[in-house]
Amino acid sequence: MKFLISFLCIFSFIKANSQMDAQLQKDIEAIEDKVIDWRHDFHQNPELSNREFETAKKIAKHLRSLGLDVTTEVAHTGVVAVLKGDNPGKTVALRADIDALPVTERNDLSFKSEVRTEFLGTETGVMHACGHDTHTAILMGVAEVLTKNKHLLNGNVKFIFQPAEEGPPPGEKGGASLMITEGVLQNPDVDAIFGLHINSATPVGTIKYKPGGTMAAVERFVIKVKGKGSHGSAPWSGVDPILISAKIIDGLQTIISREAELVKEPAVITVGKITAGTRFNVIPETAEMIGTVRTLDPDMRAMVISRMKEMAPAIAKAYGGNAEVEFQNNTAITYNDLELTAEMLPTLKSLAGEENVELVKATTGGEDFSFFQEKVPGFYFFLGGMEPGNKTPYPHHTPDFMVEDEGMLLGVKSMTQLAIDYLNK
Repeated sequence: MKFLISFLCIFSFIKANSQMDAQLQKDIEAIEDKVIDWRHDFHQNPELSNREFETAKKIAKHLRSLGLDVTTEVAHTGVVAVLKGDNPGKTVALRADIDALPVTERNDLSFKSEVRTEFLGTETGVMHACGHDTHTAILMGVAEVLTKNKHLLNGNVKFIFQPAEEGPPPGEKGGASLMITEGVLQNPDVDAIFGLHINSATPVGTIKYKPGGTMAAVERFVIKVKGKGSHGSAPWSGVDPILISAKIIDGLQTIISREAELVKEPAVITVGKITAGTRFNVIPETAEMIGTVRTLDPDMRAMVISRMKEMAPAIAKAYGGNAEVEFQNNTAITYNDLELTAEMLPTLKSLAGEENVELVKATTGGEDFSFFQEKVPGFYFFLGGMEPGNKTPYPHHTPDFMVEDEGMLLGVKSMTQLAIDYLNK
């Protein structure tokens, strides 16, 4: 009899939970049309980094309608809301980025962006050319679903709508680092954080992930070279900073090809801009190079930066000039906590199907979600947004970039269930 009672209790518990799961599933399916409408609205009305004023108002209005505790103007235009579960426990954060890019859209969509603005002195279009419109809509949907099902939560969920992921304008602060400085991971203290990024080259219904280093630390560097000006017909009377720049660029690549342990992790040094001179027959006094360093290993990152600081001045000196190297850190390594990733991977596989969750190699793109991961364990994964069978998807940050509405539902399911499973584990 004792065994029978125990069995019936367990059976009742399982049945009750399966019913809750069924209701949760219904709530998720019911939210899809809203999520698509939100996405279309954000796509049609994009705003640049640190200028997401109307976007933030729409997000805050929705979160307040759910009865959540909402804070606005975090890191200028960020929005944060806290949902308290019916039972005490840890706090998990879910993050979405909300900013768009200075890109003129070429897509033929009913919700195409026609927004124009001036960016750094140049007139340009504004476009959600990286999928942040979908991230924002997904997290708004997750907030509504979890609010309806807060009885499933043993703890709290903090919704972080982050501005300026693409980087604040020159001379301004912003993004994840400023949100952290302003206390976004406190009150209540966050124990873990999850984020996703939709991908235009990954089929709808699939998820990609990597434990450990997933996206690169990104450094912006400036190398200022000083020589001695002279007439172009008599280079021996001066010191050519353009020639020195060419030698420095060539030398920097040997750090990657001969010093970096590339079997461990990839690394990249790219010079993207050189400015020097005013006329074809004048050797200028100065030249300036601007570029980026991408690394996925902390020790390799330190080595590359140290060697660049040593090498550039040494090469310049060898040719009679001098050089200064300055670095600006844009993102840290997007590092998926190994234990957290292993714990939460079964959740993603149960939602998407094991065959649709793929382990991938790291990418040298950067993400300032990494700054959150420096403070608390985090897990960041990639969500399929490509129409299955598409052989020529357009890359992110381009005028033709496009992701499918149908990809967002799995995003809602994933972020919702990750929060529930993490808090209830």
